[in-house]
Amino acid sequence: MSAQDPDPKGNGLSKAQAEQLTREGVKRLAELQNILYADGRHGLLILFQATDAAGKDSTIKHVMSGVNPQGVKVYSFKQPSAEELSHNWLWRYSSRVPARGFIGIFNRSYYEEVLVVKVRDLIDQQRLPPELLGDDLWKLRYEDINAFERHLTNNGIFIVKFFLNISKAEQQKRFLGRLNQPSKNWKFSPSDLQERDSWDAYQKAFEKMLYKTSSVHAPWYCIPMNRKRFGRLVVMKIIIEALEAMNLSYPVLTAQQRATIDFAREHMCPE
Repeated sequence: MSAQDPDPKGNGLSKAQAEQLTREGVKRLAELQNILYADGRHGLLILFQATDAAGKDSTIKHVMSGVNPQGVKVYSFKQPSAEELSHNWLWRYSSRVPARGFIGIFNRSYYEEVLVVKVRDLIDQQRLPPELLGDDLWKLRYEDINAFERHLTNNGIFIVKFFLNISKAEQQKRFLGRLNQPSKNWKFSPSDLQERDSWDAYQKAFEKMLYKTSSVHAPWYCIPMNRKRFGRLVVMKIIIEALEAMNLSYPVLTAQQRATIDFAREHMCPE
């Protein structure tokens, strides 16, 4: 975390260049989504984790602006309900994994279970048996996450995980924007102050998360987001590359299916 610059210069990328690349990326992403649905053998799960004000919502909005909404579902995970807390901690996430042919986006995810639950010491809310609250609790959670992601991969679900990284100074700037601009006041929550005060603890938790749960089949990508325009392009490029790596194709019709199409064409064409 400390080694990554959250404020890259984007290789001198101008606003016009970024907008052109965004248009091209949106078009390509829409094409790939259409083939993903037709192919029906793979699904794509995209996870976003970040500090508050890093730009998760706006990144999802801009990157996915051209896709067919019928083929994409976005889930923003807030505080768990009483029902969710009565189940195993992966329950509310596993039931929302995309089906093959679809894209699922988790705005925050099961990684909250080793972040906010850990930093704010919320484990008691989950009412676990005392014998499960030992020193190896977090180690076991990392292992459970890795096993869960391996299970999804073995069932045709590609996983791409983004950590949106901003500096502490940039977070302060964005929080002040929420306070000073009436159009952004609604974004502010008193919990923002609590999260801000826990910056160092969260940085340690993020580092541990990245180290323990990045794998070949479910890699983490740390995206510098002090400059949102550049970060969004990087996110888009990675998603496109993930879809292209699936070797998607439109289904090949059988002889019987082709015969049916020929028959239908003959009856549709005017005499």
